[in-house]
Formats: sequence, C-alpha cells, structure tokens
Amino acid sequence: MESVIIIVFVMGYLAITLEHNLKLDKLIPALIMMAVCWAMVALGVDNFTQWFDSSQHSLVEGFGALVHEDKLHLVEETLLHHLGKTAEILVFLLGAMTIVEIIDYFDGFSTIKSFIKTKKKSKILWIFSILAFVLSAIIDNLTATIVLISILQKIVKSREERIWFAGLIIIAANAGGAWSPIGDVTTTMLWIGKKVSTLKLVEYLLLPSILCMAVPTLIASFLPAFKGEIEIEEAEEEVSKSPHSAKMLYLGLGAIVFVPIFKTITHLPPYVGMMLSLAVVATFAEIYSKSKFSISSVDGEESEAHEAGAHHSPVHASLSKIEMPSILFFLGILMAVAALESLGILFNFASTLQDTIPMMGTELHHEGVSDLVIMLLGVGSAVIDNVPLVAASLGMFSQGLDNELWHFVAFSAGTGGSMLIIGSAAGVVAMGMEKIDFFWYFKNISWLALIGFVVGSATFMITRTMF
Repeated sequence: MESVIIIVFVMGYLAITLEHNLKLDKLIPALIMMAVCWAMVALGVDNFTQWFDSSQHSLVEGFGALVHEDKLHLVEETLLHHLGKTAEILVFLLGAMTIVEIIDYFDGFSTIKSFIKTKKKSKILWIFSILAFVLSAIIDNLTATIVLISILQKIVKSREERIWFAGLIIIAANAGGAWSPIGDVTTTMLWIGKKVSTLKLVEYLLLPSILCMAVPTLIASFLPAFKGEIEIEEAEEEVSKSPHSAKMLYLGLGAIVFVPIFKTITHLPPYVGMMLSLAVVATFAEIYSKSKFSISSVDGEESEAHEAGAHHSPVHASLSKIEMPSILFFLGILMAVAALESLGILFNFASTLQDTIPMMGTELHHEGVSDLVIMLLGVGSAVIDNVPLVAASLGMFSQGLDNELWHFVAFSAGTGGSMLIIGSAAGVVAMGMEKIDFFWYFKNISWLALIGFVVGSATFMITRTMF
C-alpha cells in the first residue's frame, strides 16, 4: 500500500511540474493527490506497521499492535494536526495577500516608479535589483516580481531589453525572500513551523542573500545587454487613483513588517499578528475610501444598497482579487506531503539519504546531514516546486529551532529556484508577464543564478560558525 501511495504522489508531482505542458492548473493534481493519498491511508491503515508522530518527531511505538479503531483514531488526530499547521500558513498568506491588494487598490506601488531618475541601463539594473531584494523581503518575492515588472513595462519600451531586467529581478527577488520570514512561502513555512527565528534568520542569511543578489547583478552590469542608455517610453504623467497612494504603501509595508515583531513580543503564531495588521490597514483603507457599507448581511430593500456599497469597499475589492488557486495548491501539496510524513516514509528516506551521500568537509555541521544534501535540495527546487521540497525536509530532519541546517534549507530552497525560470513562483509569473522563453532564460540568466547560488552557499558555510 505504501508503494501505491508513493506512486500516486509521484504522478501528482509530475502533473504539477508539467503544468504548462498539460495545460492543467497545478491546484488540480495537488488536491487530487492529497485526497487520494489520505483516502488510501485510511483504507489501508491495518496494513501499515509504523506511524510517524509529527509532534514528537519520532515513530509511534507499537503501532502495528493497535486495533483498527485506535489506528483510525490516530489517523484522524494526525490529519487534524497537519490541517491546523497548514491552516496557520494559509491564513497568514491570505492576510499578507489582502494587504498587498489593498495597497494596489490605492495604486500605492506607483510611488516606487518615482525612484527611477536615470536612463543608464546599468544603473536601472541596480535600482530594480535592490528594489526587488528589499521589497521581496517585505511583501514576498512573488508579489515583488509582479510589482516591479509592471513598473518596468511602463518605463522600458523594448521587450527584448525588458526580459534581461526581468531575469535579474527574479534572481534578486528570490535572494531577498530567503533572509526574511515573510519573504518566501518556504521561509514562512520554516518560521511558522518553529524551525527558524526572525533574528537568527537575518543573522545567518542576510550576507549570503546580499551576495547572491549582488554578484550576478555586478556581472550582468558588464554584459552588452546592459551597456548604454535605455529608451524611455514617453508618456503623459499618470494621475494617481488616490491621493493616499504613498500613505497606503508605507502603512501596508509597515503593517507586514510589524508581524515578526508582534510574534517576538507575544509568542503567538504569526497569523494572529497578520490578522491584526490586516485589520489596521483595512480600517485606514475604509476611512480613505469614504465607503459606506455594513459588514453584516442586510435583508429586504436595503440589500441593493449594501451590494452597491460593498463594490466600493477596498477590502471587499481586495479580497475578490486574492490568488485562491495558490492557496488551494498549498493546501493540497502540504497535506499530501503530510500523508507521506505520517507513514514514516520521509523519515526513512532522510536516514537513507544521510547514509548514502558523503559529507562535505571534515566537520559535521548539521548533526550528520551533509551540506551536499542541502545544496541538492536547492538544485532540486529549480526543477520542481520548492514548497513540497521544504515540506518534505520538515518531515525528514529533526533538528531543533535555529539549527543551521534549517537556515541553509531556507537559503537553498529560496535561491536555488532562480536557476530555471520554472523553478520559482517569481520566475513563473515573470515568464507569464513577459512571455520569456525557457531556453532563452537557461542560456542567458541561469549561469548568473548558479554563480549567485554557489557564492551565497559558500558564504553561508564560512560565516555560520560566527552565530
């Protein structure tokens, strides 16, 4: 039965990886994979000889000797445990996405366009790379990429020139997302899973992430594509949608940055702080929009007025633009990985991996886990989605809070995806927005991303002994 579950998982994984070829949204195989895996676990529970307790990170003693009802009860408890952990991540992401959409509702990101004051390509490259690095640490790398490429499209007329900038934005955004607990979905998973803390994540990964962004950008600035001046598209001065654009930008970004501070002070899960931040931003959004509506349902004649008011609510408008397919994809993939974890498959695979792959260097920095294993995780994230890879690593390794292994996992999974355009959410969205060819990216940008990844990894290995 375990073999069948693994086959179902692998087939679902392949369908997710080949999303563009199959023309099938990746949330579909993710949800099917989750449901089928857990259904097979429940139906074949009497055939399993081991069960993995995620809370204790160890196998349950005497599982094979339990009666059918006790095994089913344990399955239900485990399913509820994993759903709770997954819901923490999803609610957190929903809050962050809504704040970003509220900022966009007020056209807040147009403020960033005013930072571009030069026509020199190399200077524009550095401006966008630094903006991508900083913004992705605050609003996540996917959103930062969307925002900056949207701005880039308004500034640079030639698509042939834009795709070079877009390629470097992907590298910078993924590097920026790695050192922040709210900068990348995978880093957020490690943070919410109590594997990394905000302060230590910044201490361990800020310098490697900066070099991962700066070295490729420096090399690229000497390439022919970034020589000379850019042809700026002359356009009439755009009228901002709202006089509160800048205020909402800074309020929204500040509210998101407040979340790790709230967690440090209260020790509550991050989604609680995110909900507080969302409530504060939504309050100001409603005040600024001068919208009049009631949150409670209205009956009779007032319902039409309620509906009309709701359409003008920035909160309602922002919630309607949330990427729900992404949320459902995360639900499917995280719960599917949880099924493999619960059967002890990931735990046993990690043991085999650690015994098979040789150690790099003379010191066992990760309590028996090779640096090469973690770097291969980064390379793997360029080929397949990094979310399930990190979810799998949570089930494979048992190291505690702020062990350097988790910080290296955060860096490798976050930045390794830049090596292929399909290897990260930032790359996929840039591919869609600019119709970037897979092989063009592989030929022109991948080698820069690889250099950044290797330089950042080497920097981490050298500096980790300092913390």
